Amino acid sequence: MTPNEFLAKLYKYEIKIRKAVTSQMRGNFHSIFKGSGLEFSDLRQYQYGDDVRLIDWNTSAKGHGTYVKIFKEEKEQSVFFVVDVSASQDVGRTDRSKLDTTKEICGVLALSAIKEASHVGLLCFSDQKEKYIKPANTLKHGYQTILELFKLKTESTGTNLKKMILFTLNVLKRRSLVILVSDFIDTGYEENLKALARKHDLIVIHLYDQRETNLPRLGIIPVYDTETRKTIWVNASSSWFRNRMKILFDKNSQQVEQVCKQHRANYLAIDASEDYVPKLIKLFKVRK
Repeated sequence: MTPNEFLAKLYKYEIKIRKAVTSQMRGNFHSIFKGSGLEFSDLRQYQYGDDVRLIDWNTSAKGHGTYVKIFKEEKEQSVFFVVDVSASQDVGRTDRSKLDTTKEICGVLALSAIKEASHVGLLCFSDQKEKYIKPANTLKHGYQTILELFKLKTESTGTNLKKMILFTLNVLKRRSLVILVSDFIDTGYEENLKALARKHDLIVIHLYDQRETNLPRLGIIPVYDTETRKTIWVNASSSWFRNRMKILFDKNSQQVEQVCKQHRANYLAIDASEDYVPKLIKLFKVRK
């Protein structure tokens, strides 16, 4: 796929999602990229009836009168994509891996964000920082971010969610909409994920492949671990082994989803081979 073909596909999906949502609701779905909080604007002298909780005591203490803070609604916010590009994301069909789906989903959402003039930023990670683009709100910057994601070639094969979530917490100084896309095949990241959900408006998109939950019955087969670069032999026809794989996947998924529920983050699980558009539409309706 060429960059132009990639962008054309994103445009088609973005329009499809917007039409589906706006046909049933007032406004449009990309209002999820609007800030919902208030930011400090100015000071003015206290007037009878003003909320005393808005008094700026530091300014008032200077002896020139009592002042209250004036706030204005935040019309924009940063939309920051935290994208797992480790080797485990290369699992999937020969024509469509988890990483392919990840790039499309992030591209569609980034396209919506830049149309709203939101600040868009990107962190692609493995067990290290593969690509970091600081949030900005120009149209050129938005398209550059999408194309950088499309053509990305990773240097490392490992995964370190804990380290990369911590990096995100350190670089985002103000509350942002963070979209974390990963297969969550890692351990030790839970506390940092909770911190990310507490500090930011978090959407977690959990990408998986059917073969991670329902391995074909092929007998004893070699399986290549793309992250450790080792080949192991497994009995794919063994009921014990198949059940074990399913249990581990379900436990991991439930753990991530539970963290999201506890901290009011959105959780969405997507099979890399399925049509993800209906699930994104449902997500936007929930957030609306």
